[in-house]
Amino acid sequence: MKSLQKKAISAVAVGLLTGLACASAFAEDAPAADAPEASPVTANVTVASSYIYRGITQSNNKPAIQGGFDYAHESGFYVGNWNSSISWISDSYNAVSTPVKSAPSTSAPIEMDFYAGFKKELIGEGFASDFGVLQYYYPTTGLGGIQSKAWVTANPSLRQTSGVNPSTTELYAAQNFTFGAVTGFGKFSYAVSNLFGLQNSAGSFYPDLTANYDTGMYGITVNAHVGYQYVPNNVVTTVALAGAGNGGTWNASYADWKLGLTKDFGGGLSGSAYYTGTSAQKVGSTYVYATPNGGNAGRGNAVVALTKTF
Repeated sequence: MKSLQKKAISAVAVGLLTGLACASAFAEDAPAADAPEASPVTANVTVASSYIYRGITQSNNKPAIQGGFDYAHESGFYVGNWNSSISWISDSYNAVSTPVKSAPSTSAPIEMDFYAGFKKELIGEGFASDFGVLQYYYPTTGLGGIQSKAWVTANPSLRQTSGVNPSTTELYAAQNFTFGAVTGFGKFSYAVSNLFGLQNSAGSFYPDLTANYDTGMYGITVNAHVGYQYVPNNVVTTVALAGAGNGGTWNASYADWKLGLTKDFGGGLSGSAYYTGTSAQKVGSTYVYATPNGGNAGRGNAVVALTKTF
């Protein structure tokens, strides 16, 4: 899920500067050279200690490799693709250990995001408006059959392993802002399909706010984020499951937050470190968003990542 951070040449640079200094006497006679035109296509690759999306680990708190590309036209139209290694789908299905139907052979090692939209400074400079559509696509094998609504209601902690295809389509609208050294955006995402394999979850939405403060020191920027994932039809009162003591109110909606730093090393290379957490609930002995060992997939997490943009 796209949570994208787009963002050894010293000896060569010194040589170029030396050559320019020696030739400065001829600068007035030489014609001005045109600046190289920026390419409309950019690419990026990231290595992260964990893939966290909307506060939930997608890689069971293990390292992930990520990358993609973007094409941006001067009109404001853009299209792109972003990909990441994941494990949450196979982890979820393979962890099902109840008498009901499960899918222990499910495999889905990658997330592929495809998006397109229009981004333009409609309000003023530094205030770009952004509208688009995002398709999260998960190539899967061995996906189990869809359970009935009654089964899901009786077994809410397994709702995300009920055989619903995890691929998701969202529409989004965002407003970017710039106030001196502070930049960021407010965004609203709306799912027109089921959300990441949660049955009966079309209409889920996610408003979020991100702000970045350029400290002006050593290429360091402070990053802050807060969001709320709302999931409809997901609050039910359950009975204890086969003596497991999981009775109670189950709610898939939650808030998430993040605070961290980004360091620009130059040449398209940047590093980031941040801490993230959620309000994801626990019902009885079961987390609503659980790791294969029964831990909280939305627990507080410290993440470091290195990104190269081309």
